[in-house]
Amino acid sequence: MSNNNDIGYFHQNIFSYFKGCEVPTAGWDVIYRNADGIQMPDGDIVHTIYVEMKNKHNTMNSASSAKTYIKMQGQILEDDDCACLLVEAIAKKSQNIKWSTKVDGKNVQHRLIRRVSMDQFYAILTGEEDAFYKMCMALPWVIDSVVNEEGGVEVPCDTVIDELRKVASLYGDENSEVSMAMAVYMLGFNTYMGFGDKMRDELGEDKDGMLKRIYAYVKRFPICDKGKK
Repeated sequence: MSNNNDIGYFHQNIFSYFKGCEVPTAGWDVIYRNADGIQMPDGDIVHTIYVEMKNKHNTMNSASSAKTYIKMQGQILEDDDCACLLVEAIAKKSQNIKWSTKVDGKNVQHRLIRRVSMDQFYAILTGEEDAFYKMCMALPWVIDSVVNEEGGVEVPCDTVIDELRKVASLYGDENSEVSMAMAVYMLGFNTYMGFGDKMRDELGEDKDGMLKRIYAYVKRFPICDKGKK
């Protein structure tokens, strides 16, 4: 739970450094404004996006889904120049679709209330399809640099990381934490923009032995010039 909370904090607060984004203390997780307009998939152009952010696609039950949807409906009724997005860091796949859910037992959806994977949200904000991929590729080097700074962060014992390290060690001679992080990215985000293309280019379409080949691939990332790859 502690790991989940920290990851959620990162995914939300990094947007305070994106042009046009605000991370409010209450109400919405992120608000994005663009005076030039934001093109929506169904052809609408809006100037504000209100975001509710979740770590994973299965973290909301039916009651919380209905409550969130009603909140988004209310925002669109109040401001007809906006869209509302449920953004998921780990979605089932890369997507930007109308969010279909149930409210009072009825199926509801609206073209301006959308369910969006994190890679697609980064693309909306930056105009770059592989922006989330680029951030993920830089992140392990940044974490490694911060952790290893003199008098820096003390890394607690983490059983999740220990288990991941054991799995990663089955597929390579090196026990590289950075390589392990890359392997986790490739497995978790294989349909996301940037990740999927890279995997297909390097590994092909065949899924047989995918984990072993992913780990072999990410071990080739250079350790020098951290963050510049």
